Amino acid sequence: MKRYGNATKLIIALALTAGITTGGISPAQAANETKQIKNVIILIPDGMPSDATALARWYKGSDLALDEIASGLVRTHSADAPIADSAPAGTALATGHKSHTGFVGVLPDEATMPGEDPIAPGDARKPVASVLEAARLAGKSTGIIATSEIMHATPADFTSHYPSRKEYDILSKQQVYSGVDVVLGGGSSYLSPEGRADGDNLIASIKALGYEYVTTPEAMAKSSSSKLWGMFSSKAMAYDMDRNPAEQPSLAEMTAKAIEVLSKDEDGFFLMIEGSKVDWAAHANDPIGILSDVLAFDDAVKTALDFAKQDGETVVVAVTDHGNGGLTIGNSSTTGTYDTEPLSTFIDPLKRAKLTGEGLEAKLNSDRTNIQAVMAEYFGITDLSNEEIQAIRDAKAGSMNYTVGPMISKRSGIGWTTGGHTGGDVVLYAYSPTNDRPSGVIDNTDVAKYMARVLGLDLDAVSSQLFVPAKQAFAAKGAEVVLDLNDAKNPKAIVTKGSTKLELQIHKNIAILNGAKKTLKGVNVFNGSDLFVPQDAVDLIK
Repeated sequence: MKRYGNATKLIIALALTAGITTGGISPAQAANETKQIKNVIILIPDGMPSDATALARWYKGSDLALDEIASGLVRTHSADAPIADSAPAGTALATGHKSHTGFVGVLPDEATMPGEDPIAPGDARKPVASVLEAARLAGKSTGIIATSEIMHATPADFTSHYPSRKEYDILSKQQVYSGVDVVLGGGSSYLSPEGRADGDNLIASIKALGYEYVTTPEAMAKSSSSKLWGMFSSKAMAYDMDRNPAEQPSLAEMTAKAIEVLSKDEDGFFLMIEGSKVDWAAHANDPIGILSDVLAFDDAVKTALDFAKQDGETVVVAVTDHGNGGLTIGNSSTTGTYDTEPLSTFIDPLKRAKLTGEGLEAKLNSDRTNIQAVMAEYFGITDLSNEEIQAIRDAKAGSMNYTVGPMISKRSGIGWTTGGHTGGDVVLYAYSPTNDRPSGVIDNTDVAKYMARVLGLDLDAVSSQLFVPAKQAFAAKGAEVVLDLNDAKNPKAIVTKGSTKLELQIHKNIAILNGAKKTLKGVNVFNGSDLFVPQDAVDLIK
């Protein structure tokens, strides 16, 4: 802690009295500089369109929790494209490195966007450490929350490493053995033997690792465990507007529980929270899904901010990984009347909806003969055309929001430019008790670097510690490495040197040295061509 001499104390006292600043820094800011940041909470409303917060604010009728902490803009491009997929966009936020479409927590094959440094020879697809992993090695507790499957791109970016976001078997196994303290979200089917190509029972593994495994909001609330794993849906969780509170907790409730558990650690914590299905609604051009989950996300932001303001040692960051859909308040129908349209033109049709398009699908009977009654009751639409009725009747299971989202958009003057991601800058929101927060236009990689800096973490050093190229490292010790990938459930690498035999279980943090089990500081990562292991695995060979 800084100590001030008598002269400095006098200057600060005078400044406090006169309301002046010293050297451009207020006395309050000077005092804040002595505060230690122990915790970081990052909240990601995946794929949130730029106009979504304005629409949500009008719909809600009051300010958002996000509003008071807006601080700048973030560039969202990936290493080789101006419009990013969630996997490289999340990798940038998690690790401070750009990557390629579909790549999770690894470097790209090449970096071709203007201003990007080329990838060093031999570094393509190499794993890089996330802020979460660095925080864990520094002794902090860690957690991830998502309303999608927990092994979906963004939560996986903070906890896993593989050049394909589709490989749920691999990503989820790494997550289970990553040492994260709190995991809350959806995706239980991908942890059970029946839902996995490798047939592994990761739910049993989770329990064996000491987690309390819960599946209901009630069980989550009652848990007193310091290691908590909550799965509230077999796949993604419901949109908040469609959610059954007895079966699934809200994003704010999961946030509060994670903070309750993690904040018990005197060394601090790192928590990542994703409002996953904002992105899914934007892909579907479904404004009701957008409103549902942007507002639910904002409630989670308020929960995090309330804690941070009371705690005094917590930084809160909120930022989407990329835009999506190109939502606009106003569409082609308002071209000539945009400045005379009342607020009711845009909001009243949205207010009539009681469910998202996804939730509405469950209200249709099997032969879909009740389309008009359902649309009137749950969407407030009573003027369906014959073409719209047929479109609803023909909609494939699981895609109803893609069909009815544009219908309510048309009636509410909401415009969309695409069903895909967009490449514009997005708003950065940040709160710090010391007022040390990014501003201006920054890169998405700078978000990770900022979080690492305020926590005193060195991401490059952690990458070097966690992801050592195994072949070269063991060869330097006179040892031989052989990969055994025949058993999909238990792939491994066998390292031998004389009479010493070391088994490294791939995508787990487990090593077996001459029959004795060891727990490593990180997982053994095989990226499809090369094996990377923690330094403490290398150190087992003498």
